Amino acid sequence: MISEKMLDSLREDISGKISAKRFFHTAEVEKMAAYLGELYAPELIPELRAAALLHDITKEYPTALQISICRDEGIALEADAVFAPKTLHARTAAALIPKLYPEFATDTVIGCVRWHTTGRDGMTMAEKIIYLADYIDMSRTFSDCVKLREYFNSKDLSKMSDEQKAEHLSRTLVLSYDMTVRGLLDEGRPISRDSIEARNALIRELITKKT
Repeated sequence: MISEKMLDSLREDISGKISAKRFFHTAEVEKMAAYLGELYAPELIPELRAAALLHDITKEYPTALQISICRDEGIALEADAVFAPKTLHARTAAALIPKLYPEFATDTVIGCVRWHTTGRDGMTMAEKIIYLADYIDMSRTFSDCVKLREYFNSKDLSKMSDEQKAEHLSRTLVLSYDMTVRGLLDEGRPISRDSIEARNALIRELITKKT
């Protein structure tokens, strides 16, 4: 079990290994993960907070080092991954957690870190929470992040059933993927297959609920 003392120690350790700007974002993601956890998965809050603290531990590594770690850890990189270096840290951070922070190396924590940039088909609730927390935490001031945060907060979840809350989360995630895909199209960059599959899975889920 992940204790408050363990989280405090982890937070202190990570604060000394990443830049002040990156740590500020990390701390805000932890807060957002805890908030979303209260709404959707209270029993997972300790692991969600740990995943939030660990999600960007390799974010500032050079691309060449990211690729080297993937090679050393036996992580296969699809052709498009090399052209989307901003997603590499999800792979490398997840791979290094068992070595650097074994006490936090649960399937939930590692899965959340691994999929926090692209998502995937069949995301767990924990993975959805960390993906969204990373997108809408209060350190995010980009236009799309602000819009997505406002969209998520536009509903009073306290008045919703669990099913309605889950649907709102799915719709928020679909909107996030729409924003991401449009941005990549505008930049002329490749789109992760995992992101496309994640979006399609959410769309199927929403359509199925209507029928």
